[in-house]
Amino acid sequence: MPTHTEAGVTIELRKGNIVKQPDVEAIVNAANAQLRTGGGVAGAIHSAAGPGLAEETRPMAPIQPGEAVISGAHALPNKHVIHVLGPVYGRDEPSDELLRTGYENALARAEDHDLSSVAFPALSTGAFGYPLDEAAHIALKTILNAAPTLESVTHIRFVLFDDEALAAHERALSALHDAPST
Repeated sequence: MPTHTEAGVTIELRKGNIVKQPDVEAIVNAANAQLRTGGGVAGAIHSAAGPGLAEETRPMAPIQPGEAVISGAHALPNKHVIHVLGPVYGRDEPSDELLRTGYENALARAEDHDLSSVAFPALSTGAFGYPLDEAAHIALKTILNAAPTLESVTHIRFVLFDDEALAAHERALSALHDAPST
């Protein structure tokens, strides 16, 4: 399980199920604009959280690509769910900026609520079609750049669905870690 510490923030990569992270205060939902159940990560989170999650988030919708909102976690073992609408690759442009903004806004919601730990899925890489290697690079670069500015968040975990996603994030973290500072 690769980890890296940047400016006092531990960044961890692991394969697993986003709804089974009881040791983090918030998990991030790869949400749709209406904050409805849907498939993939959103479906799994809504299913595990129970119907109260949809009831709580209904008035928050719709959200725009890159936007993040926070709710309670209901039946999940966490305190909160941070809902991020990532860009649909090839449709929501500029997709790289919208994806970066989504990660930044999720961290801002965590900071707003004085949370110390957050678990992210690989946003936009499922049904939204974002190429895995490119998305992993944007995600990790955004997290590494944000780390020195975070006050409450000290642990960020990427919970990745399969070996391919884990490998893409490992490559991105390694490349960014080994790159000269700019």
